[in-house]
Amino acid sequence: MSWIEAIVLGLIQGLTEFLPVSSSGHIAIFGTLFGMSGEENLTFAIVVHTATALSTICILWNEVAVLFKSLFSFRWNDDTKMVCKILLSMIPVGIVGVFLKDYVEQLFGSGLLLVGVMLLVTAMLLAFSYYAKPRQKESISFKDAFVIGIAQACAVLPGLSRSGSTIATGLLLGNKKEQVAKFSFLMVIIPILGEAFLDLLKGGFSSGASGISPVALICGFVTAFVSGAIACKWMIQLVKKGKLIYFAYYCIVAGLFAIIYSYFAS
Repeated sequence: MSWIEAIVLGLIQGLTEFLPVSSSGHIAIFGTLFGMSGEENLTFAIVVHTATALSTICILWNEVAVLFKSLFSFRWNDDTKMVCKILLSMIPVGIVGVFLKDYVEQLFGSGLLLVGVMLLVTAMLLAFSYYAKPRQKESISFKDAFVIGIAQACAVLPGLSRSGSTIATGLLLGNKKEQVAKFSFLMVIIPILGEAFLDLLKGGFSSGASGISPVALICGFVTAFVSGAIACKWMIQLVKKGKLIYFAYYCIVAGLFAIIYSYFAS
């Protein structure tokens, strides 16, 4: 991978991580077009996902700081409850990471057919959340947090948008748009940083193990961080306005492209 390709892929990751169009799916599509192997796809995906997780902390710093302080307040208040809900939501993806990690890694090298199908599933979820009119709740419940966490765990499939799945699930459960958007972005920080830390300990980011040069990884990281920060702020405003249906149309087009490309490339 050249540094120019890394910048392009980093930009794609940063923009698509928060938009409900599947960053992993787009990395898989463009990675295939650039001739990347499955292992390169996975390593690069971990690096740029880490960058967007850090950009989330920067954009939602006030919320993160309040939640962090609540851990040491030793009081059972709304902020402490939110921390517990976020931790609860991470259990499903943690189970997937521990018991199904090898299987998930294989999926990143399985071609674009799965990516295309999952993009179409993302489109359906976004459409359902747009047209459904559930009764509005005042806050995200513990039950809702766990269900949203299950949606996040399912989104390890390349092409199934994590933000799209979690936000759509939260909206279908009747949660407020801005609340569920911020919850979706906060709940992924620890799992992504944890995965990156474990991969770092195993030497997965070395050029010998990944096949990607340090310069390319740095270029991808920086680009994903900057573009991710911009996309994070933009996405929160988009969810407030309820314009997710347009992303459903985009996912249909991208999904059909991936399926057709997979058919002719096989």
